[in-house]
Amino acid sequence: MAIPQISLKAARVNANLTIMQASKCLGISHGTLIKWEKKPGDLTPNQQLQIQRVYGIPTDFIFFG
Repeated sequence: MAIPQISLKAARVNANLTIMQASKCLGISHGTLIKWEKKPGDLTPNQQLQIQRVYGIPTDFIFFG
């Protein structure tokens, strides 16, 4: 059985972070985070782990495909 996954944007919203707050915590520009949310398949494993730490959601539950 597959693990249900949410979008990167939904993960940010569930973490109660605005795009500006999340980008600051991730150390990236808000424009970069917008691009990540539109094309999450381009993220490296290290970037995915950084998101996991900031959002508090395991990467297995976030759709990066």
